[in-house]
Amino acid sequence: MQILVVNPNTTASMTATIGAAARSVASAWTEVVAVTSSMGPVSIEGYYDEALAVPGLLVEIAAGERAGAQAAIIACFDDTGLDAARAMANIPVVGICEAALSIASLIAQRFTVVTTTKRSWVPVEALVQRYGMAGRARVRAADIPVLALEDPASGAAEKLRGEIARALDEDRAEAIVLGCAGMADLAAELQREFGVPVIDGVGAAVKQAEALIALGLSTSKRGAYANPLAKPYRGALESFAPGAVAAE
Repeated sequence: MQILVVNPNTTASMTATIGAAARSVASAWTEVVAVTSSMGPVSIEGYYDEALAVPGLLVEIAAGERAGAQAAIIACFDDTGLDAARAMANIPVVGICEAALSIASLIAQRFTVVTTTKRSWVPVEALVQRYGMAGRARVRAADIPVLALEDPASGAAEKLRGEIARALDEDRAEAIVLGCAGMADLAAELQREFGVPVIDGVGAAVKQAEALIALGLSTSKRGAYANPLAKPYRGALESFAPGAVAAE
């Protein structure tokens, strides 16, 4: 089976980290294709970045589906463009926040999401509520710019560890969810260090995508995720008219 993993920001080095994390948990029969969006912000930190990352994300998912991908993963913890992608695509699309929270709920009653910046705190809290986990999950921000995760000299790893320690102490968390795809390569090390389950959304999404493919399940096209109605789009978004992206 082939799974497409899309980094909706435009930083290729982060895609390499995400792709490696995805392949490390994928089954032997799964091919992981990791791609970087060709347009949009270099990192997604807040609502504005998220909105402008969606067009590039949709282009990559449409191209991956044409190339034979059987499922797609959106590798941003904001689940950037997830609803739009599910409406457009005819393959299952998994968001790493939803995947991580659902996995955490199977192994812990209380867990804490540790995300990057305070700017991302509210969007992630909204997703926690949307996915029905508000009574079990707390959200913390380690005050780390996303791209600082790639710089060993930035102190980002130490800030992340400090916030995890506070979550275990103050929130009485039984598990930790890493709230950024750029943290994917740290999960195993942090789990050993803190002695509690540490869930990386990229890995969680890969296993859920594999399960959906194996079960022959895809997104329902009745109701909310029905394919968009055909209509012209104007201006710079003309090429995104329903059907146009998928046909390119």
